[in-house]
Amino acid sequence: MNVSETIKSPPPRIRVDLQQVADLVPPGSRVLDVGCGDGTLLAYLTRFKQVDGRGLELSMAKVRAAVSHGLPVIQGNLETDLKDYPAGAFDYVILSQTLQATLNPRNVMEELLRVGKRAIVSFPNFGHWRVRVSVMFGGRMPVTPMLSDAWFETPNIHLCTVSDFIDLCRLMKVQIEAGFALDTHGQRLGFAATDRRANLFSEQALFVLTRP
Repeated sequence: MNVSETIKSPPPRIRVDLQQVADLVPPGSRVLDVGCGDGTLLAYLTRFKQVDGRGLELSMAKVRAAVSHGLPVIQGNLETDLKDYPAGAFDYVILSQTLQATLNPRNVMEELLRVGKRAIVSFPNFGHWRVRVSVMFGGRMPVTPMLSDAWFETPNIHLCTVSDFIDLCRLMKVQIEAGFALDTHGQRLGFAATDRRANLFSEQALFVLTRP
């Protein structure tokens, strides 16, 4: 056998935080990527994890970009269209960096966990020390590497901290199977998102959720 035939092409580089999400999805899973953008994560999962994947995206331009690459992505609003999916239709439902931009985060969480056996959710942490310092000493809404939009341009309308999110999970009786504290680039920090340090030192957080 030719040695070159045994060499597989390496996975493409994707955003580090998206790679963290991809690493949590078992091969062959049924996956719905909600707010999938141009389908970067979905394409990776389809090619390298052989998932049975679908995507839902609000922006028609991004839907076209995903479809042009052969991805099964449809245009839709997660706040109103998740109800059209049957319960338990997917092994994993992914919501990456979008929860804070929804009108009703609790309802969205309910739908994620109705449609999927597990939900993977990531979001920026508004309890990070840079955010606190900006508000306390600058007296203005924060602009940080993770939160780069000015207050009048930001899509974020429900600002939450890691502790706020954990409290919501308790209120909803949602089980946190895993939680990862991440830095601004998406690299894991040396403690879990459920650790008290995460609320102050993680710039974003990533959770795997399920119903007990």
